[in-house]
Amino acid sequence: MNAEKKLVVVALGGNAILQPGQRGTFEEQMANVRTTCEQLARMVESGAYKIVVTHGNGPQVGNILLQNEASKDVAAPMPLYVCGAESQGLIGLMIQQGLGNILSQRGLGTIPLATVITQVVVDKDDPAFANPTKPVGPFYDEAQAKALANEKGYDVREDAGRGWRRVVPSPDPIRIHEKAAIRQLVDARSIVIASGGGGIPVLSDGKVLTGVDAVIDKDLAGERLAADVGASIFMILTDVDSVRLNYKKPTETRLQRVSVTEAKAYAAEGHFAKGSMEPKVRAAVRFVESGGERAIITSLDKAFDALEGRAGTTITRE
Repeated sequence: MNAEKKLVVVALGGNAILQPGQRGTFEEQMANVRTTCEQLARMVESGAYKIVVTHGNGPQVGNILLQNEASKDVAAPMPLYVCGAESQGLIGLMIQQGLGNILSQRGLGTIPLATVITQVVVDKDDPAFANPTKPVGPFYDEAQAKALANEKGYDVREDAGRGWRRVVPSPDPIRIHEKAAIRQLVDARSIVIASGGGGIPVLSDGKVLTGVDAVIDKDLAGERLAADVGASIFMILTDVDSVRLNYKKPTETRLQRVSVTEAKAYAAEGHFAKGSMEPKVRAAVRFVESGGERAIITSLDKAFDALEGRAGTTITRE
C-alpha cells in the first residue's frame, strides 16, 4: 500500500513560519508552524501521499546574523553557511514537534519524523560568484559597510534607500548531497524535513566538501530536492492562491492548469516578478521537464485542495 502513495515535496514559504510584522519570538513562530502543520497533516491523514518538507529561512538566518554581530566581542561569529545550518535545525525542530504532536493526536503517532541538515552542491564556476546580488544580514551606514568590505572582504551594496548590506552569490543548485539518506528515510515511511533555506551551499572536488558563503534560491533548491528524491509532485506554497497574469492590474487572470510551454511563454512575456513569482514558476517548470508528474503553486490554506486538483495553479508537460 505504501508504494502506491505519491511522494510530494512541499516547499513552505516564509509566511508559513513568520508572519509580516511579527517580532519573531519562538512562541510566535511555533504558533504559525502549528497552523502550517495542520495542512501537512491533512496530506498524511488522507493516506494518498508521502511528504518531504522544505522551507525558507530568511528571517531566521537574518536574526542569527544579528546575534553574531551583537555578540562578536564575546563569542566567535560563525560563517554564513554555518548560520544556515543553525536555522535548519531551529525550523526543523518546530516542524518536527508541531507536526508530530498533531499526528499523534490523530492516531498517527507511529509515523517517524526527521530533519536532515542538508548540503547542496554548487559549481565554483557559477557566474553568480562573480556577481553577488543576494542581501543578507544587518543594515549598515555607508562608512560601516565600506569598513567591513575592507576588513573582511565583504561585497556590500546600498539596498533600496534603507541602508547598506552585505551581498552574497546566489548560485544554481546542482545536487542534494544527502539525497541517498533522505530516500532511505522516505522508504522507511518517515516524514523528512530537508534542504531548509535553499540548503547549505558547498563546493565539491569529488572527494571533499567545503562550505561557501552564498544563498541558494529556496524554490530552485526545492525543485532539486524533489527531482533528486524521485518525487511525483512538487508543491510550492506562497502567499497567493494561484499564479496570475497581469498581477494587480484590471486584466488580472488566474492560471489554473498550464503546460510547461505556456508557462515559459508567460515568463518570457514578463508576467512574473523577479525575486517573487518568477523563480517559483521557473522551479516548477524545471521539475516537470526533469520528469516530475506535476508542479503546483498555491497558498498554504489551499494546499490540500490544490493537491486534489480543486485549487491553485498546476503545471504539467502538456
